[in-house]
Amino acid sequence: MPKAKPVRESLTQLADLMSPPDANMRGTVFGGKILQMVDKAAAVCAMRHAGRECVTVAMERVEFLVPIQIGHLVTVEARVNFVGRTSLEIGVEVYAEDTAAGERRHTNSCLVTMVAVDKNGRPASVPGLALETPEDKKRNAEALARRGRRA
Repeated sequence: MPKAKPVRESLTQLADLMSPPDANMRGTVFGGKILQMVDKAAAVCAMRHAGRECVTVAMERVEFLVPIQIGHLVTVEARVNFVGRTSLEIGVEVYAEDTAAGERRHTNSCLVTMVAVDKNGRPASVPGLALETPEDKKRNAEALARRGRRA
């Protein structure tokens, strides 16, 4: 099995300025646009950790807490919470920033399960997760508890 990697090595942050094509009929950003950013950030994070292609298996409940306006800068932050033999749980947080006002709001969080795959598309092993900080350990313990409830 590959050597364990620390969470910090795969931290991923993506940002995009929301523009009119991203808007729904109410003039706020489409939820699908945000889910696309979440999925992309989770995939990059998982691939950085795994060192290989990863595919999305599941996205936990996503609840949009506040609407995101056109003109806001949306930042999506992803980090590995847990790794199994071939799967990874990625925690993703989304923020919307009104750059003119200097205000940044948390808009939603979700968990994405990714699976590493080999060149034939079959599940492939991933490196372990080195937990260095209290936050890493807390997120990992919460992920283990969720995993236990699903089993």
